[in-house]
Amino acid sequence: MMAQLEISIGGRTFEVACQDGEEHFLQSAAKMLDDQASVLVGQLGRLTESRMLLMAGLMLADKTAALDEKVAKLEQQMIELQNRPAPKRQEVAVVPSSVTETLAELAARAEALADKLNETVKAI
Repeated sequence: MMAQLEISIGGRTFEVACQDGEEHFLQSAAKMLDDQASVLVGQLGRLTESRMLLMAGLMLADKTAALDEKVAKLEQQMIELQNRPAPKRQEVAVVPSSVTETLAELAARAEALADKLNETVKAI
């Protein structure tokens, strides 16, 4: 069964049919067409129904073509990024535990010397 809808485009009302469950798609499309037609009516005044619908449709087609072109460019960029070789892996040397222990011992000695120096400076 077909659903019957009343839509408004450019101040004119039209009765159209669509498949049941697709009413929101038709209303959304009609809103986009009405937005374009309203711009035309605002700029040019009263137009014949066929001219208004033709020009509004062409304006939407132009926007759609620009979006299609943008999507195609983005898809191409995505393909190029996917085909890019993976970054080279960098190997990081593991510091042996003996070096880590030696550095910790040196740090402890340096702190002890600093403490002694502070005590000596305070005593003076």
